[in-house]
Amino acid sequence: MTHDAARQAHASAPATPARALLPLIVPALVVGVAASLLFLGVSALAERLQGVLWNGLPESLGVGRYSVLWMLVVLTSTGVLVGLVVWKVPGHAGPDPATVGLSAPPMPPAVLPGLLVATALMLAGGPSLGPENPIIATNIALAFWLGRRLAPRLPGGLWAALAEAATIGALFGTPVAAALVISEALAGQQLDGKLWDNLFGPLTAAATGATTTALVAHPTFELHMPPLGPPRGGDVLAALVVASAAALLGMAAVYAFPYVHGVFSRLGHPMLALPLGGLVLGLLGALGGHLTLFKGLAEVGELARNPEGWSAGQFATMTVVKLAALVVAASCGFRGGRIFPAVFIGAAFGLFAHALVPAVPPALGVSAGVLGMLLAITRQGWMSLFTAAVLVASPTILALLCIATLPAWLLVTGRPQMQLHQDGTAVR
Repeated sequence: MTHDAARQAHASAPATPARALLPLIVPALVVGVAASLLFLGVSALAERLQGVLWNGLPESLGVGRYSVLWMLVVLTSTGVLVGLVVWKVPGHAGPDPATVGLSAPPMPPAVLPGLLVATALMLAGGPSLGPENPIIATNIALAFWLGRRLAPRLPGGLWAALAEAATIGALFGTPVAAALVISEALAGQQLDGKLWDNLFGPLTAAATGATTTALVAHPTFELHMPPLGPPRGGDVLAALVVASAAALLGMAAVYAFPYVHGVFSRLGHPMLALPLGGLVLGLLGALGGHLTLFKGLAEVGELARNPEGWSAGQFATMTVVKLAALVVAASCGFRGGRIFPAVFIGAAFGLFAHALVPAVPPALGVSAGVLGMLLAITRQGWMSLFTAAVLVASPTILALLCIATLPAWLLVTGRPQMQLHQDGTAVR
């Protein structure tokens, strides 16, 4: 959440009586339900289209669904289709995604149809990005535009804050992630009233969005990996090393990001950059296998179900290929977010550590790898810790991750982020 949105969110809720917070409840409930339903609708549409592209069509054509030929055809075609949307549809599917973080200022409503179409095509076609950034941007724009017209007395920044919190709650299936992101955004600001006064409206929206998603789709992030017993000295060392190594690997991608983006930018046209990006992603998919396609959430579950099913070399290949695919997809113009593919990369890296050193428990390797990778890619400390912990529900894991966060954060703080200014330089 941006500092401005967070500031305006609590501007309407000063630390006065509870009646000052009561007017926020209905808007928060409405935004929470609407944000979740839009996310679920886009996801359902993308899943149907994915089934056609990766099951129906190859079967009818007698082609292997994950053959090298089909990967190249589908991913290049996805680049062509998204390129057409970016080129021809009003609003051009929003700004360059490399310049946009998890939060974004409200966009004009005319931009949203193109953005949603480009997002659905991307999710179905296989590029290594998640839905979070464009869905958050869409919900913010809709809430801001409709809220200002239906309830003009409420500040515009409130609608953006509610929509962002609601969408984060819907994406993760729990309001805890949204509460942590909001708290981090509010840190260091002069707050009018108690922290929980300022969290009240966004947290209500996040809880409503998460509950709506849970009732409709029943999501879960739990990987059901072998539980971790009481911590040992070796576990502490493993968590420190794996999280720090994953953070360093993630930072290598962050430093490469401006240069890869510059290569695609010099092509000068979305109908060149996106098809070429799709072709490169198809080649990477052929190298890393079908598990390195798509946003990565279902695929990381497949890895976790059989942590002994691949060699250290195979896990290393998947890690590097998926990381390269994330950089390419985010650089060439596909509309999407980086959190979910980063989870896959971190999990594959953690399982590589387990395969290389069997004394590293797979659950610990996965959670520490995800922690370090998310810290590098997102620079969101609380969300990284929460996501890594929720993958492997264990009090022992949480304690170890809190320790492992410290050296990993020292490696990433103050350094460039995986987001660019308009002139192509990295945000710090």
